Amino acid sequence: MNIQDFDYFLPEELIAQTPLADRTSSRLLVVDRNSGELAHRVFSDITDFIKPGDCLVLNNTRVIPARLLGHREKSGGAAELLLLRQMEDDVWETLVRPGKKCRIGDRIVFGEGKLTAEIIKVKDDGNRLVRFSYDGIFNEILAELGEMPLPPYIKEKLNDPERYQTVYSKVEGSAAAPTAGLHFDKDLLARLEAMGVHIAYVTLHVGLGTFRPVKAETVEEHTMHSEVYSVNEETAALLNQVKQNGGSVICVGTTATRVVETLADENGVMHPGTGETSIFIYPGYTFKFTDKLITNFHLPKSTLVMLVSALAGRELILKAYEEAVKERYRFFSFGDAMFIQ
Repeated sequence: MNIQDFDYFLPEELIAQTPLADRTSSRLLVVDRNSGELAHRVFSDITDFIKPGDCLVLNNTRVIPARLLGHREKSGGAAELLLLRQMEDDVWETLVRPGKKCRIGDRIVFGEGKLTAEIIKVKDDGNRLVRFSYDGIFNEILAELGEMPLPPYIKEKLNDPERYQTVYSKVEGSAAAPTAGLHFDKDLLARLEAMGVHIAYVTLHVGLGTFRPVKAETVEEHTMHSEVYSVNEETAALLNQVKQNGGSVICVGTTATRVVETLADENGVMHPGTGETSIFIYPGYTFKFTDKLITNFHLPKSTLVMLVSALAGRELILKAYEEAVKERYRFFSFGDAMFIQ
């Protein structure tokens, strides 16, 4: 399959720059896989499409203030470091700018010396492993010196960093938010639970590979980034019970989808586990556990467009995206939502 098969036209002004005041007031495009029909609703109407006994799968990862601005110790020149994931105590995989001027052994200084990072390895993909030095508690220093790592297509300043967190975020470790979950507030989740809808929490720490463009010409040539996940025994048992009782498993976001599809076996049984997944879901993939999906609108030619196309069909997804552009939906992280049923 050619990457161009997943392209679509998006006017730049439709890229949402700020979140709405009310999380649940986003628009909702409902996509029916069986009939091919599209319906325009508001996100708070999601309760009309979820039944008692169904289960929402939520990714409870929490975005860390992963963007650090400092200077190179030798030259004094500016440097930016973006934390991707923790490898071991004080050693992180990072994205460093300017990469060509930051070599093994170089040190980057932040906060007038409160935090320093020594580059100890350059990976094949250009990412750097760095070892941090500091006095005190790393998370407290990071909270003081770090910034929220908003995606590159968001140009406006975010006044409230919590708006780039889900209301159920708990486990710190992401470099980006699982944005489909941004549409839920605590009241809506409480209403769903009161209806008899189950809530299952999984963890997948979102990496910046989510935003990296696919450079291969064909889908099959692309190498997927890996991300750390965790699902405990209680959650796996709940999900299996929902399936056995005939309920639908509704993944909130592509990250939750990647977790359950990684841990489900060929017989549709969910297993607990912790590890890394580089699962790449594109048309031709047979879903093992996901029944329905709540998701945002994704970048053209991205692996996320490929994932939703695997679930709903490429032609129907492109038809839905064309409709969303025509109806002036808001796109990407702070944008509107889609429900694939």
